[in-house]
Amino acid sequence: MAATSFAQLAVTQQRQNPFLSPYLTPHQAVPFDKITNADYMPALREALAQGRKEVEAIVKNPDKPTFANTIVALDRSGSLMRRVTQVMYNLSSAETTPELQKIVKQASPMITDYTNDITLNPILYARVKSVYEQRARLKLDQESSMLLEKSYKLFARNGANLDVAGKERLRAIDKEVAQLSLQFGENVLNETNEFKLIVSDEKDLAGLPNFVRDAAKATAKKMGQEGYLFTLQAPSYGPFMQYADNRALRQKLFMAFNARGYHGNKNDNSAIIDKMVNLRYERANLMGYKTHADFVLEERMAGSREKVQSFLDELVTYARPAAERQLAELTTYARAHGFTDDKLQNWDNSYYSDKLKKEKYDLDDEVLKPYFKLENVLNGVITVANKLYGITFKERTDIPVYNSEVKTFDVFDKDGKFLAVFYGDYFPRAGKRSGAWMNDIQGQKIENGENVRPHIINVCNFTRATDTKPSLLTFREVITLFHEFGHGLHGMLANGTYESLSGVNVPWDFVELPSQVMENWCYDPEALKLFAKHYQTGEVIPNELIEKIRASQNFLAGLANLRQLRFGLIDLYYHGQKPTGESIGVVENKVDSVANLFPHVDGIASSPSFTHIFNGGYSAGYYSYKWSEVLDADAFEFFKEKGGLDNKAAADSFRKNVLEKGGSEKPMELYKKFRGREPSPKAMLRRSGLIL
Repeated sequence: MAATSFAQLAVTQQRQNPFLSPYLTPHQAVPFDKITNADYMPALREALAQGRKEVEAIVKNPDKPTFANTIVALDRSGSLMRRVTQVMYNLSSAETTPELQKIVKQASPMITDYTNDITLNPILYARVKSVYEQRARLKLDQESSMLLEKSYKLFARNGANLDVAGKERLRAIDKEVAQLSLQFGENVLNETNEFKLIVSDEKDLAGLPNFVRDAAKATAKKMGQEGYLFTLQAPSYGPFMQYADNRALRQKLFMAFNARGYHGNKNDNSAIIDKMVNLRYERANLMGYKTHADFVLEERMAGSREKVQSFLDELVTYARPAAERQLAELTTYARAHGFTDDKLQNWDNSYYSDKLKKEKYDLDDEVLKPYFKLENVLNGVITVANKLYGITFKERTDIPVYNSEVKTFDVFDKDGKFLAVFYGDYFPRAGKRSGAWMNDIQGQKIENGENVRPHIINVCNFTRATDTKPSLLTFREVITLFHEFGHGLHGMLANGTYESLSGVNVPWDFVELPSQVMENWCYDPEALKLFAKHYQTGEVIPNELIEKIRASQNFLAGLANLRQLRFGLIDLYYHGQKPTGESIGVVENKVDSVANLFPHVDGIASSPSFTHIFNGGYSAGYYSYKWSEVLDADAFEFFKEKGGLDNKAAADSFRKNVLEKGGSEKPMELYKKFRGREPSPKAMLRRSGLIL
């Protein structure tokens, strides 16, 4: 909706609702400081009404269907709804409350109905189909051709050809799946927040470095507790599993983390998984597909369920033998250092891995963390982006934020033109789900001659500062920050005409390429020296430590690869066949027989907290992380061949053909334009140490 329409709406209806008024903020950024929970539903109802009027105008247009009056008009419809929902869904993940959770649950079926009202409208579909059938004569540019194809498939793949009964069933399925997905995520968040391990005896802290103890003490103090408090949030859980000598407490924490959503209580996700898997299968059948995976993968880079299964199976053949050798080495090491049980358990893995790594490479996070102060790492990733793409960041304090911890930046291109607003949100909170992600709260598009620039958010959960130390990141957290910033660059550098094809609106097995390419710079000596500086002395990380980081890059890579492949195989087991009715335990045991070397433990399972596939967007798509590793390893070899940070050839090609293009062309065509050929898996296998 144009700004004048918002102004008219504000005067005639609800001046007090921030969503329904022009944003009088820098870059028309979201006025988070003025939005309350009471604003969502009135704004959403108005947005849905506006969107329906816009669609109705297309349907009732007396002129014959054209690309402009049907396809472009449809793509531009619903802008007010996007304005409301992008904020609502971002906050439901990053700053939720019980009240907001209720609002999202109430809104979800309304939004699903709205979407289905569009895709199941026979007159609208007839107009879209008419334009699609003329495509050979329209002489559209590549991006417009992609929009036309995507628009047609939006209908054809979402029930437009069903009979009346089929359409009604599809509506019911979509509503129920949307609600189940929300509940799944809430249950995991509840179980994450509800668990607390309070340690009062300092003997139970043996092995924990001071930074872990300080953080646990600060958490206890914040929650009004005595002693040391550990949670299931990543900055607390990960270091405890890595350093704590107390094996019984490691087991307790591990069991709690891996039994989230699996306790048979109000937060149990077992029934939700069963319902979602069956509903997705039914929907795929309704649409004429054999399985949910067949439906999903038709529009992915991989192309088919069979290709994904073959891809995962092949990688297992490389990863498993390496993992077996590495687990044997780890077990031998553990036995030489006091371990007496028959087999290592999962709660022993991080603990002994860290010690073995330190012995082999004289390297651990306690040595590295002083060089990775959050502010320095953030400045480092910005500097890397500047060297590659010429862009600059200027921090602002006058852009409203949804939490005082959130940082905001203006982003400028090398010629000084404004590119984007960037938000950085880096610490865990009770209302914030675990993990890390990127969102946009305003997409990029060109409309009425104006290049509307994006507003991008990176959300992470890093170790907080304590009373004695700033926020110091583990090397894994450094990689996470670079990863999410890579997604952010995909959004910030977007330069397309149509919002639905812009930025990260690409197939899921292509979307991880920009993020994973950025991870590689964490191991690059030139890049590391830009930001890895000791927080107390300012000393640049010494070459000796850099070489140790690089030497340890493949440490236990077989086990790490097998773990990721396990998740991909679990996903494909649920979604790549007719639902078996087997329990979660049976499903995971079958996958574990192929892709897990640690002993079975009763009472835990990955599926009930597998938010990627049951609350994210990765159903039948978790394989895409490994798929993208093939792309990113091959791509980064090209960066290094062209001279790394100092030579702009690879960076210019990557920006022009990948980051700016979004989904305007087929992913493989974009990759070939960047690289000059299709990707080879050998680079990934070499980098992982799985082949020579």
